[in-house]
Amino acid sequence: MKPVISDDPQAIFAKTPFTRLIGMQRDYSEGGKAQISLDPHADLGNVIGAVHGGVVVTLLDVVMASAAVSRVDFQKTVVTLNLDTCFLAPGRGPLTAQGEVVTHDDDVAWCQAKVSDAQGQLVAKAHGSFRYLPRPQ
Repeated sequence: MKPVISDDPQAIFAKTPFTRLIGMQRDYSEGGKAQISLDPHADLGNVIGAVHGGVVVTLLDVVMASAAVSRVDFQKTVVTLNLDTCFLAPGRGPLTAQGEVVTHDDDVAWCQAKVSDAQGQLVAKAHGSFRYLPRPQ
């Protein structure tokens, strides 16, 4: 695997193979807040006919990371240090993840996020910490 690089740091999200594979769309990412949407395809399902929990966790992780990099105007990237997730309901149909930076220092951003379905039902929530790193060049 190779790092994802771009002259436009905001374009990295759309170039990342895993987010493209899942089908995530970044609605916005600015000022320490972000929103990502997903209209799941059948390959993302689990045995009960809902979106697989691993996909939901990925939404939570990516939306918090997106919020964290927006706080530094996309001049750095982040890696996840920890992620604590609580599932509240099966995720069915289109899902929306919202995340925000709660606090930060120069090295780490502490974030929170939630995933809701199209009816506004809370599917999962999480909090995590993310280490800032230089963007790959």
